[in-house]
Amino acid sequence: MTSNDPQLEFWFDFGSNYSYLATMRIEALAAAHGVRVLWKPFLLGPVFKSFGWNSSPFVLQKEKGAYVWRDMQRQCDKYGLPWTQPSAFPRRALLPLRVALLGAAEPWIGAFCRRIMQANFVDDREIDDPRLVGDVLAALGLDASALLAAANTEQHKLAMRAQGEQAVQRGMFGAPMFFAGDEMFWGNDRLEDAVAWAAGHVAARIDLA
Repeated sequence: MTSNDPQLEFWFDFGSNYSYLATMRIEALAAAHGVRVLWKPFLLGPVFKSFGWNSSPFVLQKEKGAYVWRDMQRQCDKYGLPWTQPSAFPRRALLPLRVALLGAAEPWIGAFCRRIMQANFVDDREIDDPRLVGDVLAALGLDASALLAAANTEQHKLAMRAQGEQAVQRGMFGAPMFFAGDEMFWGNDRLEDAVAWAAGHVAARIDLA
């Protein structure tokens, strides 16, 4: 794919269970429609804090949480994805998100994100662990030491913060979130709609430009 292909922004947090579903599906689905994915890792925590919440609404509202875990099993069965309800939720994911921001335009970004999501929502592991993140990077044939060092520089920490501020400014309230041009779609269940919109409506706008 090239920079002239229709594009879809994919905003996600590794601690978000519905982002897990979207992460495992988006690359193949978008490619099938000729849409390029723009990976946008961000922290949901500051977004929730802007609403006065100190955790996920799935934690704050017991009934919603009970529904969500059952729904996740149904959705994973539907898509043929493995699933383990995490023993800690939402998990801290700052380090892998910083690494994902570093690699957002690199060819390994999709594989990296899928492996981190699997570690959280299948293997039930702590994903903010430098050893785990390093192992994932090394398994992809990457220089884990260099990438982890780059992810922990002050400049990159500021970039991660700016990413979250942009999410708030653009009116995001959860994850996953997709943008096809200025059109916003929320939730894994809107992924197909978002890809179709990008492939059709946004492509038409590009052709007219």
